[in-house]
Amino acid sequence: MQTDIQQRPLGKNGPLMSSIGRGCMGMSDFYGPADEKESLATIHAAMEQGITLFDTADFYGSGHNELLVAKALDGKRGQAFVQVKFGVMRDPGGGFLGADYRPAAIKNALAQTLRRLRTDYVDLYQPARVPHDVPVEDWMGTLKECVAAGWVRHIGLSEAGAGTICAAHAIHPITAVQQEWSLMSRSNEESNLPVCRSLGIGVTA
Repeated sequence: MQTDIQQRPLGKNGPLMSSIGRGCMGMSDFYGPADEKESLATIHAAMEQGITLFDTADFYGSGHNELLVAKALDGKRGQAFVQVKFGVMRDPGGGFLGADYRPAAIKNALAQTLRRLRTDYVDLYQPARVPHDVPVEDWMGTLKECVAAGWVRHIGLSEAGAGTICAAHAIHPITAVQQEWSLMSRSNEESNLPVCRSLGIGVTA
């Protein structure tokens, strides 16, 4: 297949993937009703155009988004790089209950994610926000154990500051940081981007 989408490594030593990724959140939550048939067709069309990076979270639609991604990738798992955010808790009505980044909660969330995605590994696993009530040594140490077990291949961070990036990276290499970065949101250029560049960490904007 011919495509104009560039391939590049995710960070200095990360895997090669499409320079454009596909976020799947709106297919399950937050942006109003979504049609599953159209969502599946959208993911398949993205793959046909050369997109390999797909972003989801266990709390998008309280698990629905992961089930949707699994259905879309049936028979195509090896062609996709799936990054998953975790930690945010939801109630049965869709409300938010805070976050849980304790070691046991991380492994429990990962177990559910692997079952919903119908896979035995997640390409990149990342806390949805920086845990402030659990020491970085605890949650990063747990993610490091998940990598050693083969359940997670890469560790990422979402909306993290420069200090957290450095502290986490010292425990286990961070492959990528996901953060808002656009023409209207450029504050990360002052600290986060220089740190990511110096450490060889990729950025998904």
